[in-house]
Amino acid sequence: MITWQDFEKIDIRCGTIIDAKDFPNARKPAYQLTVDFGTLGIKRSSAQITHHYSKEALIGRQVVAVVNFPVKQIANFFSECLILGVYDENNQVVLLQPDKTVGNGQKIG
Repeated sequence: MITWQDFEKIDIRCGTIIDAKDFPNARKPAYQLTVDFGTLGIKRSSAQITHHYSKEALIGRQVVAVVNFPVKQIANFFSECLILGVYDENNQVVLLQPDKTVGNGQKIG
């Protein structure tokens, strides 16, 4: 079990994907995403979401992400946030997203 104070340390925000590229150097199929988090700025993330999403379908989509992890190097790419999703029955990621449009950078509560 974690405490409420532990949970409050996690900064989860909403952002909009503004660019998606193939990530050929990743060990598993992935995209390199660029996400606009409003006043928090633009952050990049590697996401293994190629099964359910095309690059074109991702542009303009709002996502939920943890924005206060340290930068993580994945091959030749530096991931600055963790985009959240749910694993389906085939262990493929389905993105978490708000059901209404919200401002980029809005905090999850």
